[in-house]
Amino acid sequence: MARLCLRASRAWLGRGNVAEDVQIVCEDGVITYAGVSTPIDAADREVVLDGFLMPAVADRHVHIGLADPAAVLLGGVTAVRDLAWPPDVIFPLADASELPSFNGPLIRAAGPIVTAPGGYPTEAGWAPPGTGVEVRGPDEAAAMVRELADRGAAAIKVSLNAEAGPTLSDAELTAIVDAAHERSLPVTAHAQGKGQAARALGAGVDEFAHCPWTERLADSLIEAMARTMRIVSTLDIQSYGRDTPEIRTALDNLRRFHAAGGAVMYGTDLGNGPVPPGVDLREVLLLREAGLSNEDVLAAMTRSRLEAGAPADLVGYVMDPLENLGVMERVELVVRAGSIVSSG
Repeated sequence: MARLCLRASRAWLGRGNVAEDVQIVCEDGVITYAGVSTPIDAADREVVLDGFLMPAVADRHVHIGLADPAAVLLGGVTAVRDLAWPPDVIFPLADASELPSFNGPLIRAAGPIVTAPGGYPTEAGWAPPGTGVEVRGPDEAAAMVRELADRGAAAIKVSLNAEAGPTLSDAELTAIVDAAHERSLPVTAHAQGKGQAARALGAGVDEFAHCPWTERLADSLIEAMARTMRIVSTLDIQSYGRDTPEIRTALDNLRRFHAAGGAVMYGTDLGNGPVPPGVDLREVLLLREAGLSNEDVLAAMTRSRLEAGAPADLVGYVMDPLENLGVMERVELVVRAGSIVSSG
C-alpha cells in the first residue's frame, strides 16, 4: 500500500497531547509515525494542511441501513457501530466494510436487539423484520448470545423498553450478560421507562445505548453507574435543536454521570429522525452543555490516539476544535485506512 505523509500546523494526537508543526505517516492502513515534522523517506503522496489534524470520528450508535454510508464517511466519521439491524443484512455489510473498495466507514455491528416476545422493536415502524429477536427463558437467551457472537457481533444489545411492550426478565437479562462476557462482548441496553436503568446496572450491563431520558436517575444510581458503565450520548434525538422535557432530563443525567467520572461516548442514533450523516454538530454541542470540556468531547468522539500502530483514520479542519467545536461540521480532509477520501 502507498505511503501517505500528512503535515499540519497543529494537531490533537490524543488526550493531553497537542502538537505544532505535525507530521503523520500512514502505511498499510496504520500510522507509522506521528509527531513533529522530520525528514522521511519519499512518500507516494504528501498533503499539507494549513489547519488542524485529529483522529477521525467514531459514532457508537447508528442504523447504517437507514443512512448513506458514503455521506457518513465524507462527513468525517470513519467508523460506526450499528446497534440494530437484521443479521443477514448487517453482518455481511460489516464484513464488506473492511475491504478497500467499500465507500463508507468501517462498520461493527450488534445484529438484532435481543428482546422479550412482543417487546421493542418487534412492533416498531422503523425496524425491518429481524431487527429484534425474541427469546423465551434464560437458556434460549444465552444461546442467542452465542449464536450472535459466532456470526461476528461486536456487542450484544438488549431491549429494556417498558414503554413499548414486554421486557426481558431479570433471569434472562443476567443470562445474556453472563454469556456475552464469556465471549468478551459488551452488553448495551436500550433502557426506557421507570426502573429500567437500575435493572440494567443490577444485571451487569456494560453500557447504555442512549443516555437515559425518561426519568431523573437518583444520585446514588448515577454514582454506581459511573463506576462500571458507560453511556453513549444520542442526546440530539431528544430535541433536534428544540427545548424538550426529554433533553432536559437526559442532559441532567449525563451531566451528573460525567461529573461522577463516568465514561461518555459519542453516538447519534443515525437513521432516527433528522440526524445528519457525518458529524452531528448538535450532538457535539449538547455534550459540551452536559459539562464535557472541548477535549472531553473529542475524546468521546474518537476511538484511538494518533500514534504508531493506530488505525490511519484522520480528519482535518481549518481551525482548532479545541478552541471552537463549531468547526467540526466543516471537514477539510478525511483519511480512512491510510487513503484520502476527500480533501478540501
